[in-house]
Amino acid sequence: MQRITRFYAILLIIFCTILTAYSATLPTGFAETSISGMTSPTAMAIAPDGRIFVCQQNGNLRVIKNGALLANSFLTVSVNASDERGLLGVAFDPNFPTNNFVYIYYTTAAAPIHNRVSRFTADGDVSVAGSETILLDLNNLSAATNHNGGAMHFGPDGKLYIAVGENATSSNAQTLTNLLGKMLRLNTDGTIPTDNPFFNQATGNNRAIWALGLRNPFTFTFQPGTGRMHINDVGQNTWEEINNGIAGSNYGWPNCEGRCTPANPNFRDPIFQYAHNASTCAITGGAFYNPTNPQFPVEFIGKYFYADFCGNYIRIIDPASPATSTGFATGISSPVDIQVANDGSLYYLARGSGAVFRVQYTINQPPAIANQPSNATVSVGQTATFSVTATGTGPFTYQWQRNNADINTAPLTLADSGAQFRCRVTNTFGNATSNPATLTVQPNQTPTAIINTPTAGATYGGGQMFIYNGAGTDPEDGNLPASAFTWQVDFHHDTHTHPFVPPTSGVTSGNFTIPTLGETDSNVFYRVILTVRDSQNATNTVTRDIVPRTSDITINTNPAGLQITLDGQPRTAPLTFTGVQGIIRQIGTTTPQALSGTTYNFTNWSDAGTQIHEIATPERNATYTANF
Repeated sequence: MQRITRFYAILLIIFCTILTAYSATLPTGFAETSISGMTSPTAMAIAPDGRIFVCQQNGNLRVIKNGALLANSFLTVSVNASDERGLLGVAFDPNFPTNNFVYIYYTTAAAPIHNRVSRFTADGDVSVAGSETILLDLNNLSAATNHNGGAMHFGPDGKLYIAVGENATSSNAQTLTNLLGKMLRLNTDGTIPTDNPFFNQATGNNRAIWALGLRNPFTFTFQPGTGRMHINDVGQNTWEEINNGIAGSNYGWPNCEGRCTPANPNFRDPIFQYAHNASTCAITGGAFYNPTNPQFPVEFIGKYFYADFCGNYIRIIDPASPATSTGFATGISSPVDIQVANDGSLYYLARGSGAVFRVQYTINQPPAIANQPSNATVSVGQTATFSVTATGTGPFTYQWQRNNADINTAPLTLADSGAQFRCRVTNTFGNATSNPATLTVQPNQTPTAIINTPTAGATYGGGQMFIYNGAGTDPEDGNLPASAFTWQVDFHHDTHTHPFVPPTSGVTSGNFTIPTLGETDSNVFYRVILTVRDSQNATNTVTRDIVPRTSDITINTNPAGLQITLDGQPRTAPLTFTGVQGIIRQIGTTTPQALSGTTYNFTNWSDAGTQIHEIATPERNATYTANF
């Protein structure tokens, strides 16, 4: 993609530069195009007729048809979109061409809040009004808003498979008494297959459990032809996992993260794992390259493509020998899903760009304009950007033109309003020229946004409620009404972000409460974002950060060196860690234990808690000792 950006100064002087767009770096011979306009996308699926259905976290299911995002949503459901909740999964019935059934996974808005699987009937590009059929209501969620999973696919057996996170409660993953931290399997009508592996051990809806021991299986997929399943499980502190999906398997969480050390015959180890660290935080997409009509070179056929949300990349493993991975694409803005179409194109969904990208293999092809520049209307002081995307064989050269004349760097004036801009793209094999786009410049100044609360320097602990309010003014409009305001709160964890309060318009104030359950790391903060918009659509955005209050917790055993558990994971005492005040942690131990030839039995904790119990991270440094 190529962009031209024109900056408008307050004195109505216009300067022009050529910029390179934010797009992926791909191997030689590959090119990508994009379809943008999605808000906080979470997942996608390709219909048998080639349409792409994209889940927006806010409950809208959007449709991409013939390379364009349709204005109307296929459906809209009321959701709780806090943090990692919302509309999270979509799948098509194996008989979609005849029955028009579409399945979604979403978090209900009404209490008790829980995740739900429903079926809708399509009527062209929209759903039939009132066609929702609820197939499965999952367990009620705790105050923790993360680890919901949500991916859904039909297997080669015609059954619906569903990936469910453990709701940030690790013990959920190891029990057959709830559906959290599991892979589920249903018939198309929501009934439970009697050949599910735990059908005779579990009861009620829990008979839907197909595999267990998962933390947050955000994505999974089946390999066409072989039926092989890969499950991508997001790690906590050490490893991101790719697992072979096999009925009845226990993948070990929270007892093991990554491969069990030492090996444990009760748990199935991942076939591939990579380090969870500051730059790689979540495996969030996966697809086998086995399309009906391959277009990628033969060495890519049968390979498994996976993405990392913080790494901003797509890499490849060979399922036949998955010891190492190789690079494919970098520079992706927070990828969350990957799909392969029958025509051999690879699609990835970039949450940070709000766009679906199509990757194709092109050799010795002249340029073709894939995305035309759009008209732009700006106010004085704002920036206008025109962009164009071309396919074909790179490298390309780009020449932008104003009113059919090549652009130079001479300053322009407000009279530039009404000018037309187009781009001529050239490679070794030919050239192509885009359609013109018209620039409109309005003599309008930008508004000013002010956040009054939270105040600068605000800090938080778990369970604390915050009120946000602000003001907006504009040189032409004066004090802006509530309809001009849009609020958003993002949760920042290490180098990546999670949506916490989705974009909310039409109010000058609101409130939110910090969860006491969920993310346990201390390198976190919340960012309050306010955008105001004037009557001429000029905007101004300001932010306010709220940082955590932390304290150190030390866990000892008496005698020293015995095993304890922290949030369900085995650790060796003494252990010291930093936590956010008010966040709930679980500490525990096992009994009996052997150390240096002596057997020890647990007697009590120094805080009088039970053998396994919860604590709220205290306001001051504290020590907890397990006595044996």
